[in-house]
Amino acid sequence: MIKNMLRALPALFLVLAPLAVPTPANASAAAQTFPLSYAIGQIPVADESRTGYTHDKFKHWNSGLDPADGCNTRAEVLLAEASEAPTVTAGCKLSGGQWLSYYDEQEVTDPAKLDIDHMVPLAEAWDSGASTWSAARREAYANDQDAAASLVAVTARTNRQKADQDPSTWIPPARSATCRYLAEWTATKLRWGLSADQAEIDTISVYVGGPCELTVVDYVPAP
Repeated sequence: MIKNMLRALPALFLVLAPLAVPTPANASAAAQTFPLSYAIGQIPVADESRTGYTHDKFKHWNSGLDPADGCNTRAEVLLAEASEAPTVTAGCKLSGGQWLSYYDEQEVTDPAKLDIDHMVPLAEAWDSGASTWSAARREAYANDQDAAASLVAVTARTNRQKADQDPSTWIPPARSATCRYLAEWTATKLRWGLSADQAEIDTISVYVGGPCELTVVDYVPAP
């Protein structure tokens, strides 16, 4: 129940959170809430490089938040995001249940038809700074359930359409998802101290000047 409440907060913040005065840098462990227009300016702009990237540089899915529950990160995210809880049997096998894939506004009743999307894909994270991280930090990134925006259950179709693209080349097909997606993308980059290329920033800026003018970004810097 608590996990479900936490995962619902980002969408709520987009509508209700007040615009915040920038927090001093020495409060880096505190929760941050900024207008999207300000938040994108806090992401360092840098060229990207995929040199050396392989998918297995990011260990996932690991034993999740609760190693004793027998469920890996993927299963824990599915359980946390279910609008109707699935049945869980031996080996954390899930059946039934219901989810809403916000990328395309599709209701899904078969967990096998869902992917757990990394909001900022692993390859994009590598390009944007994760190539310099330790293996342990990359594992923490790939299994991050401490921020509701980091991992999201969506239809396999939309996750595979997105692949490793950033907002300059892919936006969720549901119009209702756009501002939430850009806020969660920005929040994830800020949470993990990742950079962005200029095309990424330019694209988000276009939306900030239009339908996402009032959107806010909520995040907590990663340990």
